[in-house]
Amino acid sequence: MQATRNGRTLPARNWTRLLLCCVFYAPSPLMAQNPGDDPANHAWQARAIAHAQKMRMFRDMVTGQQPTPKTIPVNRLDFDPSGMIATFQPKGPTQTSENAFFRNLGTNGRTCLTCHAPENGWTISATSVQTRFAVSFGNDPIFRLVDGATCPTADVSSIDAKLNAYSLLLSKGLIRIGLPIPNNAEFSVSVASDDFGCNTDPRTGVATGIVSIYRRPLPSTNLGFLGVDFTSADKRLNPTIMWDGREPSLASQANDATLGHAQANGSPNNDQLNQIVSFETGIFTAQAYDSKAKNLTGANGAAGGPAPLQQQLSEFYPGVNDPIGLNPKGTPFTSLIFKTYASWEGMLGGAGLTSDQAAVARGEALFNNTKFAIIKVGGLNDELGIASISGFCGTCHDSPNVGNHSVKMPLNIGVANAPADLPPGVIDATGLPVFNLACNSGPLAGKTFRTTDPGRALISGKCADIGKFKGPILRGLAARAPYFHNGSASTLLDVVNFYDVRFNIGFSEQQKRDLVAFLKAL
Repeated sequence: MQATRNGRTLPARNWTRLLLCCVFYAPSPLMAQNPGDDPANHAWQARAIAHAQKMRMFRDMVTGQQPTPKTIPVNRLDFDPSGMIATFQPKGPTQTSENAFFRNLGTNGRTCLTCHAPENGWTISATSVQTRFAVSFGNDPIFRLVDGATCPTADVSSIDAKLNAYSLLLSKGLIRIGLPIPNNAEFSVSVASDDFGCNTDPRTGVATGIVSIYRRPLPSTNLGFLGVDFTSADKRLNPTIMWDGREPSLASQANDATLGHAQANGSPNNDQLNQIVSFETGIFTAQAYDSKAKNLTGANGAAGGPAPLQQQLSEFYPGVNDPIGLNPKGTPFTSLIFKTYASWEGMLGGAGLTSDQAAVARGEALFNNTKFAIIKVGGLNDELGIASISGFCGTCHDSPNVGNHSVKMPLNIGVANAPADLPPGVIDATGLPVFNLACNSGPLAGKTFRTTDPGRALISGKCADIGKFKGPILRGLAARAPYFHNGSASTLLDVVNFYDVRFNIGFSEQQKRDLVAFLKAL
């Protein structure tokens, strides 16, 4: 028996190991870097940027300034809802006036810092956005019609109007993304419901070929773990940049964000792009102090905080700990993803740990060791033809001590389902538009999907990619609520409850609290 993945034949020993250990991982063939699917082709780019630029016709009437620290030091601590999050910059401090990440390169007052703040783990949180609205009366640069509002056509003539216009940003930390329907799409798109009307408005909607979806900005830190091989000649082997993996490189992402989100008149120059990428790839971020478990960076041997991630990155490579045998070094997969609090785990049942430290240790052990049936996951069960797969959290969150995918693996776990199709009372997708995607060609022709976000399908054009997203890096979670690509989980307990219900795991209430304690300590 021969098994293949991404066009490569797996060694027999790997296929045998997969069958024996019952930990399966089979990403879609769309992940292969084929000329027709490689996002480097930028089939989406020109139309998406043109849309953002065209939205200047709906003019912002404010020019709020971006508050910017003078320096990002080697070690920076910021308070977050669970304690303190830390940023470590081993190559030395950054003077913000000298780095394009912090400069206004566009026309609407925004910088990269606008949506990537250190106190939020280099992204934003809904709470922080609410504070920025209150302090600036809705004039902070994050509040811009192009994508901060539910639609560029929104009324922002009063405070009450702004509260409505920026409601998804304020409540869920969501940015509007306008992406074109691919020319090669196997599906047609119709709007089932849209509370804010952006997808039905003839000036901005689906009739123009643009689909407006709403997503959380991803952290601009710990980016060496995105699957970018910095030792390769082209510096972009198998990157997983953006929720849908559409950007081929960090430089490309910085360029497109400047032209789109900042509505710049022209692209950043190479020096500016290099400054942005150098800064983003030179910082590490993680929780350093927990208000309950206290010091996470050394107490009783704990290895929390960002400093250990520098060493972790030196050991990282695309395919590390891959569950199906694509680790280029041939090292077997292990479900023991996190060893951040291994010393605490070793002290369980004895003296020396506080009750809150013990909760973190138990949570890490649950994340690593809990086995459950993985069912109905698009990109996994369907492609293997196996209805139920015995796996772990680490089957999909396999990067050691980081928790994202070490290779491209967009999956559909159902988070993008229409609100009526989500587990009741677990996560909340109300307010998001609902689309019907009718598959007209391809293997799924004749089927119709209902979703709040087509996911990677808006890049590949494939019905098989509807609702698929990457798994994000898990470090610094406590600072950046809400969770999932659409902000549908307000808290980490909501995240745990979703997985518990979605996969019928059967966690006890104590186990749920322990898992939350661990996730907050990342």
